[in-house]
Amino acid sequence: MLKSVVPEVKHAQALLAWYDRHRRRLPWRALAGQVPDPYRVWLSEIMLQQTTVKTVGPYFEAFLARWPTVEAMARSDEEDILKAWAGLGYYSRARNLHACARLVGGKLGGRFPDTVEGLRQLPGVGAYTAAAVAAIAFNRRAAVVDGNVERVVTRLEALETPLPQAKPAIAAIVDGLTPSDRPGDFAQAMMDLGAMICTPKRPACGVCPYAPFCSARREGTQENFPRKAPKAKRPLRKGAAFWITRPDGWVLVRKRPDKGLLGGMTEIPSSVWTEDFDLSAAVAHAPLKAKWRKLPGEVSHGFTHFELAVSVYAADALVTTKAPADCRWVRLADLDGEALPTVMRKIVALARRH
Repeated sequence: MLKSVVPEVKHAQALLAWYDRHRRRLPWRALAGQVPDPYRVWLSEIMLQQTTVKTVGPYFEAFLARWPTVEAMARSDEEDILKAWAGLGYYSRARNLHACARLVGGKLGGRFPDTVEGLRQLPGVGAYTAAAVAAIAFNRRAAVVDGNVERVVTRLEALETPLPQAKPAIAAIVDGLTPSDRPGDFAQAMMDLGAMICTPKRPACGVCPYAPFCSARREGTQENFPRKAPKAKRPLRKGAAFWITRPDGWVLVRKRPDKGLLGGMTEIPSSVWTEDFDLSAAVAHAPLKAKWRKLPGEVSHGFTHFELAVSVYAADALVTTKAPADCRWVRLADLDGEALPTVMRKIVALARRH
């Protein structure tokens, strides 16, 4: 049974008063008194999934400069979106971003749906993103819960249920707290409170507008929340990547299958990634026959469900060497402009060091 803290209206008034004085200035956020741009709100929310505000800032500015409207993005090629997205991770988001832009910029005439239900019909828009866009862009009353909000709420209620099991309870609490007046500002205020005041370590409880209502603060257990279930150990997969260059400054790359992990992205030709990968037979996976040499070290990278260790092999090719059917040659000088995911950029960096 959840403890009731204080009347919801009192919560909202205290938080919104704090927000009006201390709100963060973010490139996608409308200033006080301005009408939010749904395109900016949607673009930022897609980018911010599993990514920090600090990381997203430069990407958002670059996207906005290149595609200032959803119609402009709708006219672009998916490959251009993937190239601009490279480094943000979770690349299905980029493909869905393009699909969504095409739908909104085409069939919907450039207008985003203004309800949670309508937004949920768009590619790549899940429950959280639909609620965030509906509240922030259209001032619809919706319960918006990100990681910052989870932390605030579990401390307010001293909620003992660990994450992720606590998510439904947290959503219900946020729904009860969200006011009918200024729900978009309330959603952003909760995010700002978690980012600026109710931080994971050493929260600034002395200046928190929720301090009088906070159960965890009253009990002196702020940093113990949210409770988290033990993480399962992620398996280790292994594989090999093959760096082959020509003397005229070109390197072999290929496009990954459109579906699956890192779908549609550019890669340094690589083997499959498996837990039982046989390193002694790695060159059997090479895209070309050559005098392959194993480079010192390996590339480590973490994915959501597994850890990866990649050994890198290098070889030299002739200028006249033809690319296999699924590969192509690109200039080394142009490699940074390719849609290389982070793990491939790590492989490139290791290869270039040797």
